[in-house]
Order: sequence, then structure tokens, then C-alpha cells
Amino acid sequence: MNHDGFDVELSPESQKLLAMENYNGEVHIEPAMMMGDRFEGHVVQGHVDCIGEVTEIKNNGNSYDVFIKLPKKFIPYVVPKGSITIDGVSLTVNDVHTESFRLTIIPHTMKETLFKNYKKGSRVNIETDMFARYVSHIIAHQQKTASNLTWDQVDAITAQY
Repeated sequence: MNHDGFDVELSPESQKLLAMENYNGEVHIEPAMMMGDRFEGHVVQGHVDCIGEVTEIKNNGNSYDVFIKLPKKFIPYVVPKGSITIDGVSLTVNDVHTESFRLTIIPHTMKETLFKNYKKGSRVNIETDMFARYVSHIIAHQQKTASNLTWDQVDAITAQY
């Protein structure tokens, strides 16, 4: 700890995955929900799944539409009206496209978070929707398990009924 902030240590895994340029001077930190707290808002874990790129910021007067492109393999985990975290800022997704998604940012969030620094081409750290990741993982593993059954195993299972 120092007089005007704090230091962190990042593993090589984190350094390899993160858009490190976003950790110069300011970061966005929210306190974690404690067990027993009232459950509300977004459910996020603080992990980074991938790096995205801001492709457009459109000023709508009382809000901003921010379009972010990400690797196509992560699109299934971006859910309309679901949770997403951009550089530690927990948000709601508005629209999902083939390789990108749209957020609507209110002026307060634009002014008080790292969003004020973003421009076209900015790289951002993304945590996709936790529930979408979990459901996808469970389904993928159930399908693998089901497809690996032998006829002997099927016979053994049916013989139990």
C-alpha cells in the first residue's frame, strides 16, 4: 500500500489475457457481494474472458451507445438484457450482433468510469454473462457424456428400470 493508492501483482496468465494499457492510473473496483446480502443487480465474478474493441461511440444526448467487437467464440455468452462487465464496470447488454454488442451508457457512468477514456479502437477487458457460460458448459459436457455411452452401458441403465 502506498499513500495515494495500492499496488497489485498480476500472474503471467493475467498479463497474457488482459488489455494492460487500461491499468494505468485508474481502475474500476466494486465491493463484492457478501453471502447473506440482498441479491440484486448484476451477477459478475471479476474474471476476464477476452479482450474486445470499441468500434463506435454514439452520443444520443442523454446517453451513449457503445459498440464493442469481441472474438466470435464469445458471442454465445453475451445475452441481450444480460450482464456483462467491461473493465470492471458491470452493465446490461442491449443488442447482440454476429461479432459485437451494444451497450447504452448514461452520462454519470460515462463520466465516473473508464468509459470516459474510450474511443474507437480502445481495447477493453470483458467478462461475459456468467449464467450463459455455466449453462453452455453444462450442456456441452452432458452431450459429451451422452455421446460416449456404449450399448452395454445403455443396456445396464435400462435394466435398472
